[in-house]
Amino acid sequence: MIEIPSDLHKDLVPLAFLLGNWAGAGVHDFPGAEKCNFGQEVTFTHDGRDFLEYTSRTWVLDGDGNKVRPLESEHGYWRIDADRKIEVTMVRDDGVVEIWYGEMAEKKPQIDLVTDAVARTAASGPYTGGKRLYGYVKSDLMWVGEKQTPEVELRPYMSAHLKKVVTPEEVERWAKALPDDMPDDGIAFFK
Repeated sequence: MIEIPSDLHKDLVPLAFLLGNWAGAGVHDFPGAEKCNFGQEVTFTHDGRDFLEYTSRTWVLDGDGNKVRPLESEHGYWRIDADRKIEVTMVRDDGVVEIWYGEMAEKKPQIDLVTDAVARTAASGPYTGGKRLYGYVKSDLMWVGEKQTPEVELRPYMSAHLKKVVTPEEVERWAKALPDDMPDDGIAFFK
């Protein structure tokens, strides 16, 4: 269910599908790095201003799905203009700062992004740019990231399938919003 908060900045309405807490798993595979399955938690929040705040944390999973160690984390800010053009500023724990530009697809919740600028600290590894695709598919958030380095051409390196995390407070709020005349058996409601 996509809910548009009453205090969401009007420019951000097309991005409302991103809001909330998401969790799931994916695959990490890039030359020179360990191939692994990973877990991920993503949060998109807003405070009424014209951007979404974004946080992502990933960790390596063992064969049983248990957390082994942190993989990557990033923090950023997402904006969209009237022409559905998107800009993202992002900083990663490995010493990379990125500016991403892209756009939201017409008539569907899909976002394509490409790096416009990359700054790296001395501690970060080689990295020259990337692409990302985010999509809201059957109430899930799915994404794939591509990256390139001076030695490796642009190629997919991470992808994940995330589910919306529902808090007890959200369930309570939704329950209070149900109509009083909802049928007892629940089935008649759908007829």
